[in-house]
Amino acid sequence: MNEQTATASKSTHSAEPLSKGTQEKAQLYATEDNPIPDGASVGLLHTSDGAVIRFARWETKKRPSKGTVLLLHGRTEYIEKYFETIIELRERGFGVLTFDWRGQGGSSRLLRDARKGHVDNFNQYLIDFEAVLTEIVLPDCASPYYVVGHSTGSLIALMAAPALTNRIRRMVLLAPLFELNNLPMRQSVLQRLLGILTFAGFGRAYLSQNRKSYDEKPFLDNKLTSDEKRFQRSRDFLAKYPHLGISGPTIAWLFAACRAMAQVNAPEYCNAISIPTLLIGAGNDAVVSPSAIEAYGHKMRSGAFLTITGAKHEILQEQDVFREQLLAAFDAFVPGTEI
Repeated sequence: MNEQTATASKSTHSAEPLSKGTQEKAQLYATEDNPIPDGASVGLLHTSDGAVIRFARWETKKRPSKGTVLLLHGRTEYIEKYFETIIELRERGFGVLTFDWRGQGGSSRLLRDARKGHVDNFNQYLIDFEAVLTEIVLPDCASPYYVVGHSTGSLIALMAAPALTNRIRRMVLLAPLFELNNLPMRQSVLQRLLGILTFAGFGRAYLSQNRKSYDEKPFLDNKLTSDEKRFQRSRDFLAKYPHLGISGPTIAWLFAACRAMAQVNAPEYCNAISIPTLLIGAGNDAVVSPSAIEAYGHKMRSGAFLTITGAKHEILQEQDVFREQLLAAFDAFVPGTEI
C-alpha cells in the first residue's frame, strides 16, 4: 500500500489553497522501506490565521493505553520520516499524534517558492501547535499527554511550555535548538545582522547560495546521521515524493529562530517552565550546540539532561546503538513505561 487517505476530522476557518504539489486532501505516503503504520487517521486542520496543517494520529497497540505522545518535528521534516518511531511508541503502549509545521511537509507553504523554509515569526508555529492540541488532541486522543520534540520542534515546545502546564505531563526534547553550532560570529551578532537584512526587505531570500535539500546531499557530507541505511531511506523517500521536502531557510526564518532562542534562554523564562523535561543532546552534533543543551539542563528547575556520546543531530535517525540509548532514556523518564 503506497498511499492512505482520509478527510480532516476537524477544521476551523478557511485557508488559502495549499501550494503547488501539496495535496488538497489529507494523504500519507510510503515506500517499500518506509511503510505506513497500520491504523492511521489522517486529516487537514485549518488554523485561525489561515494555515492548513496536515496531521496524523494512531492509537496504541497495547491496552490499557498509557496516553498519547505528541511528536514535534524539526525543520524540513514531515510525518513519514517518523514512521519507525511511531511504531516503537505504539508498541510501548502510547498513541501518537504528529503533524507538519506550516511551510513544510504536507502543510501549506507560505511563499510562492514552496522549497523555501520560511516563517516570519515562530509564534506562527505556536498557532499550529495550539490548534492541533485544542482541536485534535484534547477531544480525540487518550490522556495523559507527553511531548517528544526534535530540534526546532523542541524549541517550539519550550516556547509553548508556560501555557501547557496543566495539559502536558512530561516532555522529552531531542537536540533542542538553543544555540547554533560552529558559527563564524557570536549568535547575538548574527541575530542583529539578520534583523537588518530582514527589515531591509531581504527576509524572503535564501540565507545561503547552497540550497541543496536533504535528498540532494551525499551521505559522507551530511551532518545529521551516521546511519547510512536510514539516511538513504529518507533520501529515496524524498526522491519519490519531492513535494514534501524543502531546502534552505530564508533570512527571516533564521532571524525568527534566533529571537525564539533568545526568548527561551532568558533566565526568567527558563525558571517559568514547570513541566518535567528531559533534554537529550547529541555529542557529535554539528547543527546545535551540545554544551548549550547541558547548560540549559543545569538551569532548569524542572529539567534534567543527558548527552548521547557520538550521536549526530538527528538521534531518531541514527544508528541503533544511539537510538537504543535514547529510547531507554524515554522509558526511564516517561511514567508508565518499563525501565
